[in-house]
Amino acid sequence: MDKLQAMRTFVRVVEAGSFSAVAHEADVTQGAISKQVAALEADLGAKLLTRTTRSLALTEEGARYFEQARRLVAEIAEAEGAVRTGAQQLSGWLRVAASVGFGRRKLMPIVQDFLAEHRNVKIDLRLHDGFVDLVELGIDVAVRIGELSDSSLVARRIGTTHRMLVAHRDYLRKLPAGLQAPRTPEDLAQHNCLVYTETISRNVWQFTAGKGAEVPAGTTSAVRIQGNLQTNSSEVMRASLLAGMGIGYSPTWLFDEDLASGALQRLLPEWEAVPMPIHLVSPQQRRHSAKVRAFADVVSRRFQAGASISPG
Repeated sequence: MDKLQAMRTFVRVVEAGSFSAVAHEADVTQGAISKQVAALEADLGAKLLTRTTRSLALTEEGARYFEQARRLVAEIAEAEGAVRTGAQQLSGWLRVAASVGFGRRKLMPIVQDFLAEHRNVKIDLRLHDGFVDLVELGIDVAVRIGELSDSSLVARRIGTTHRMLVAHRDYLRKLPAGLQAPRTPEDLAQHNCLVYTETISRNVWQFTAGKGAEVPAGTTSAVRIQGNLQTNSSEVMRASLLAGMGIGYSPTWLFDEDLASGALQRLLPEWEAVPMPIHLVSPQQRRHSAKVRAFADVVSRRFQAGASISPG
């Protein structure tokens, strides 16, 4: 058995979703493709696929093996392309992860441009709010916002994001009698504050007095807030704020359009929030990938001009 070819065949079968599609691509019989996958399963001593007359599904072992096999096949293709052309030729899959809001609003335009420039690259963009195990999911590079805790990852700082307090004008207009828009951080304790749960601070919001504050510049304030909604989704947070449900404390890039249109109003601009670093992180085994380096370079360059993201 040519194990590398069997791995390539297995990867293509999973990607295509059928043996017949791969057989057509290779101009061989469906039985020949099935035999290659069966030989690979026998060599590994594990069942990789469950097959019915209508569908294919990865087993638990197959799912784990697929991510590693796809990465290895892509790396070999990348290396072979460089030798044949005499230059670095980017090709194959690049698996990228980010939070939902950041991925949709800031990363997608970069992904589109990257794919337009590198026609032989395919990107698998996975958006999650919350912790993602890069190795388990086979992620090549991910955007992480906030301080890093996993020292086993290769990290490259690409920028800094800032947060602000925002609320919809409807929330401020409908405040109960006797309650006014906050004038100091301490006033937030009397308001309905919406909590994003995927930050370390959660329901303790920290600020530093800046120019225009009624206290000396540099004075810090930490306020324990409360409200009737918490979520791990930045998109749910934005939608809830636009619905006038309360006050939010979120990255400025999430509200660029809403602030510009006047839909949301910034509160306490004289109090500065603690900035958060933005990193691109990769598993150790992906640190030499040409695709990862090229993608990281493009992302870093684009963020240099970001209005709501400061250069790293």
